[in-house]
Amino acid sequence: MKQNVLKIHPDDSVLVALTDLEPGDRVQWEHTNLIVTEAVPAKHKVALQAFEPGDSIMMYGVLVGKAKQAIPMGGRLTTFNVQHATDSYDLHGSSYQWAAPSVDRWQGQTFMGYPRSDGRVGTANYWVVIPLVFCENRNIQVLEDALVHDLGYGRRNTYQQQAQELAALVQAGRSVEEILQADLQTAEQSLSGQLKLFPNVDGVKFLVHDMGCGGTRQDAQALCGLLAGYITHPNVAGATVLSLGCQNAQVAMLQEEIQKRSPQFDKPLFILEQQAIGTEESLISQALRQTFAGLMQANTCVRQPMPLSKLVVGLECGGSDGFSGISANPAVGHASDLLVALGSTVILSEFPELCGVEQELCDRCIDEATASRFRELMNVYAQRAKEVGSGFDMNPSPGNIRDGLITDAMKSAGASKKGGTSPVVAVLDYPELVTKPGLNLLCTPGNDVESTTAEVGSGATVVLFTTGLGTPTGNPIAPVVKIASNSALANRMPDIIDINTGTVIDGDETIQQAGERILDQIIRVASGEVEVAAVRHGQDDFIPWKRGVSL
Repeated sequence: MKQNVLKIHPDDSVLVALTDLEPGDRVQWEHTNLIVTEAVPAKHKVALQAFEPGDSIMMYGVLVGKAKQAIPMGGRLTTFNVQHATDSYDLHGSSYQWAAPSVDRWQGQTFMGYPRSDGRVGTANYWVVIPLVFCENRNIQVLEDALVHDLGYGRRNTYQQQAQELAALVQAGRSVEEILQADLQTAEQSLSGQLKLFPNVDGVKFLVHDMGCGGTRQDAQALCGLLAGYITHPNVAGATVLSLGCQNAQVAMLQEEIQKRSPQFDKPLFILEQQAIGTEESLISQALRQTFAGLMQANTCVRQPMPLSKLVVGLECGGSDGFSGISANPAVGHASDLLVALGSTVILSEFPELCGVEQELCDRCIDEATASRFRELMNVYAQRAKEVGSGFDMNPSPGNIRDGLITDAMKSAGASKKGGTSPVVAVLDYPELVTKPGLNLLCTPGNDVESTTAEVGSGATVVLFTTGLGTPTGNPIAPVVKIASNSALANRMPDIIDINTGTVIDGDETIQQAGERILDQIIRVASGEVEVAAVRHGQDDFIPWKRGVSL
């Protein structure tokens, strides 16, 4: 008989409803029997004991909240009767012992990647066009209009066909009701089918943003660091950069950040300054000539067999639900542990979503200096949030809460499972470059697009993105593998989901089996054998993080 509830950790005082529970339903977990006192939707939590105001609520073996009012045994936990709470944490030294999983099955296996002169390996081969300041966004758009379709990278938008059909109905005098019920052709974006002029170049990407001037000098420096991370990224063959000339984010600042990340930088890089060149026509014409020359060089790059240790995988979540922490995230965590055991690099970010599990992560750091840096970055971030009247406790979104994640600590305890169990080898501040194999922590906001943008800027060549509600996001230069936490989502939004781990909830697969399946898919994606949904749809989300408070 399929289990209708789950207790995640022996110390937990709540159960997770795996199916909808009705008042009067009898629930049994091991030696405990209880009667559900009110309707509890799937993904929400049932009290395994009676709580009085102030009582601690444990989940994943950690404190995730305290009762604001009495909750009967069998009652539902909500934002009305539970408030966010976490335990304090401290540095305990580095005595963590890790039992690495067996990776015999993947020993000696390779992926087909693009080797770069600095020793890193790409999973794709893109050319990027970047503005140093938002004033150049229009010129970037002009370049995109001139380049993309004629080079064979355009996409056919069949929604235009739908609009034409609707226009014809209006012209024919059809009613509002007939318009609303019109049977239109299925709209699916697909590649234009046009022969690519540069077949070894996966695309030309245009990274527009709203920064570069008008903010703090620290914002400008961070932006240049992020853009340098993309320019030097192993998935990028070269870049065209447009500068106005007078902005805070100066060309010299960008060049300095490039040198930090790649002292022997040798990719084709063209930087054009509009105020020095003059007219728009001169700027665009020169940018086109140089970009074509660069694309000719980029087209000489070809995939070659590379060891799995060259993979750099970002771990991300967005639109999380009450199942994310018991299916998709721990499955990704097992894949993360397999990657680390193979000598690969993984990046866990979203610091507001590590609130409440700091002690575990500190204990997993390889030395006290690493743990101290994690604590410092967490404390500074939390303090900045408080100074503007916010806090990590405000992190859960309405969608998170609706689907069972009612406190930030509860959300964090599940989100951190993406990092598996391996030691933390380094803690990085945004937008630093990852350099050490193993599990790296990167300080970013919980905003999934800002965080994904940052992970790729720090070197992730593939991103694993778990979601319980459905988030149609991607990245311009790194494939984002979308992983559903539940089968209902995978069936409802198959156009954006690449992997379904709802099989774990359904009882058809273990977390370990799902993790192994994820690793196999990573290898296929990294080799260019599988095009993920975000790439297929041209979902190129790019949002730099302003170092104010973004949860």
